[in-house]
Amino acid sequence: MNKEIESYGKQCLQDEADALLSLIPLIDSNFSEAVKMMRACKGKVIVTGVGKSGHIGAKIAATLSSTGTPSFFVNPLDIYHGDLGVITHEDIVLAISNSGNTDELLRFIPILHHLNVPIIGMSGNEKSLLAKHATVHIKVWVEREACPLNLAPTSSTTAALAMGDALAVALMKLRNFKPRDFAQFHPGGELGRRLLTTAEDIMFRDNLPVIPEEMRLGDAIIHVSKGKLGMGITLDSHGAITGLITDGDIRRAMERWQEHFFNHTVSDIMTRTPKTVLPTTKITEIQDVMQRFKVHSVLVADKENRLLGIVDHYACMMNTN
Repeated sequence: MNKEIESYGKQCLQDEADALLSLIPLIDSNFSEAVKMMRACKGKVIVTGVGKSGHIGAKIAATLSSTGTPSFFVNPLDIYHGDLGVITHEDIVLAISNSGNTDELLRFIPILHHLNVPIIGMSGNEKSLLAKHATVHIKVWVEREACPLNLAPTSSTTAALAMGDALAVALMKLRNFKPRDFAQFHPGGELGRRLLTTAEDIMFRDNLPVIPEEMRLGDAIIHVSKGKLGMGITLDSHGAITGLITDGDIRRAMERWQEHFFNHTVSDIMTRTPKTVLPTTKITEIQDVMQRFKVHSVLVADKENRLLGIVDHYACMMNTN
C-alpha cells in the first residue's frame, strides 16, 4: 500500500515537471513584449484572476512587488463593488485564466479598454476571448492536468505560477536587481538582516586582544587565551594593523620549535596581511571572505587600516538566524 501511495505522489510531480518543461518553447516575442511593457509601466501591475487562477495571481503579484515591480492582486468581482478606483491609466493589468474565457474576467475587459489600460493576458488558449482582447497574450498551455481525472487545476496552475516567476525574473535581470535591492523589500526577516547588517553592527570592539610584536610566544599564549577570540593583533604606533596570530599559529609553532618555542616572538609567526573589512561591509560579504580564505574571523579596519573591531563566524551566524 505504501509503495502504491508513493507512486501516486511521484507521478503527480513527474506530470507537473513535464508540464513546466513544455512551457519553454512558449517563451516567445509575446513574452518579451509583456516584460518590456511591465518594465516601462509608470504605475502598477495589477494582477487579476478568478478561482484558482486568482490564488496564483495573488502569489505572482507578491513576487513582482518583492522584486521591484509595484504590483497587487484584485479580484475582478470586487471591481464592480468599488475597487475600480484603484486602477489608473498608468497601470497595466495581468489577467490570468486557464481557459481564457472566464465570464467574470471577460466582463472586466471593456472597463479596462475604456480606461485605456493595457492588458497582458495569460491563458492556455491563444484563440480565447482573453487572447483576442489583450494587448499581448502569453500562452500557458499544458497537455493535461496532473489530476487523474484531468479535472482539478494542478499542472495548469503550476504552469501559470512558473510563468509568473519567469516574468518576475526577466524583469529583475533587465533592472539589474541586486541583493541590496531585494533586502529593501524584505527588511523584517532573516534575509533583510543578512543583507543589510554590517560589520559595524556586530563587531567586537571592547578589550580587543592587542599584543606587541616583540612579545615572547609564551606570554602570547596567555593573552590570546584571555582574549577569548583565539587571536592576538599587533598594531603600529598609529593604531594600524601590522599582523595577526591565532591559536592555530601558536600550536603549529610549538610543534615546529618544541623546546625552542619560548625563544621566539610574535613577529616570528604572525600573518602580516590578515584579512580585513571596512565597517560598512555587509555580513554576506564577510561570510564570503571567511569561506574563500577559510578563516573564522576578520578584522574590521578603517580606510587607514586602523583597527576598529573583530567579526567572527559565530557573530555572523547569530545575526542571520
